[in-house]
Amino acid sequence: MAKITLDNLAHSYLPNPRGEEDFALKQMTHDWQDGGAYALLGSSGCGKSTLLNIISGLLIPSQGRVLFDGHDVTHAPTAERNIAQVFQFPVVYDTMTVRDNLAFPLRNRGRDETYVAERVQEIARMIGMEDQLRRKCSGLTADAKQKISLGRGMVRKDVNALLFDEPLTVIDPHMKWELRTQLKKLHHDFGHTMIYVTHDQTEALTFADKVVVMYDGRVVQIGTPEELFERPEHTFVGYFIGSPGMNVIPAKVDGTRAYINGSHFDLGAGYRAMEGKVEIGVRPEFARLSTSEGLPVKVRRVEDAGRHKIIRADFFGHDINIVAGEDESIGPDMTRVRFDPAHVNVYRDDWRVAPEGEAA
Repeated sequence: MAKITLDNLAHSYLPNPRGEEDFALKQMTHDWQDGGAYALLGSSGCGKSTLLNIISGLLIPSQGRVLFDGHDVTHAPTAERNIAQVFQFPVVYDTMTVRDNLAFPLRNRGRDETYVAERVQEIARMIGMEDQLRRKCSGLTADAKQKISLGRGMVRKDVNALLFDEPLTVIDPHMKWELRTQLKKLHHDFGHTMIYVTHDQTEALTFADKVVVMYDGRVVQIGTPEELFERPEHTFVGYFIGSPGMNVIPAKVDGTRAYINGSHFDLGAGYRAMEGKVEIGVRPEFARLSTSEGLPVKVRRVEDAGRHKIIRADFFGHDINIVAGEDESIGPDMTRVRFDPAHVNVYRDDWRVAPEGEAA
């Protein structure tokens, strides 16, 4: 296992980048701890795979360094980094059996056949393919082949890091849950440093100890699922994490109050005067309809999501969402909305502003 350091890292696919907009990966410096389970989360084109390929050695960055346990591997080939990587689409040797595919990384490093057999059996059980070990891979389905790719990535215990690039794209939903559970168990048992690229927040939040949220080539927040939900450091994090995402509403903030179209409510904390694009962010779970308290709102429709209801509403010309309990009654006289002051975040130019007195 290895601590991974990204030192002043940035990358452009252009030969002569002139400005920040020419960089697919904006400048970043981060330490990812030895034995950590990280998920790189963001929408398509945000730079996730570019960053993963730089860490794996498939791509040399335009600037900066990659270090494993303090050792500079920026220009080291993939084979010298002692990593395992699983790609979005399955890569298997069709002419080999399932057993030989799983055994290949171990045999390639000269492990004795007794150990190889034991480890292959263990991994086959993990991916649910014990009864297919003798089959040639050429006739297997895409999801079966991807399970083999996952198994081959996990078969070695001595790797510096396991890298997964959207590995469950071709896996059926039920098997996705099982394999994520197995990956978590593998991490718990062996403590590998794992980096898992995905655009699916459920995959990221259920797999990772720390989620690395990327937007427009930049890491906008690294945190636990709770931190991303409770305190999004960027409006994109609030929007992308949660279903529905955080309500982001233009406002004027003055001291302990937020003003929206002349109406105001208390923030529960004090803020210094600020310029630029100022917004408040409130998750739907922390908004409540009322008959008399709060600011005016117009309910457009109510959607029953089973365990809760999602209220779609107009709030001073802005679409907002409100989450209500499954048994909560929504009447026509509920024309006001209240926000829980303890869960309102303030943003300037999309970045969260800490209230006065908040610990760093």
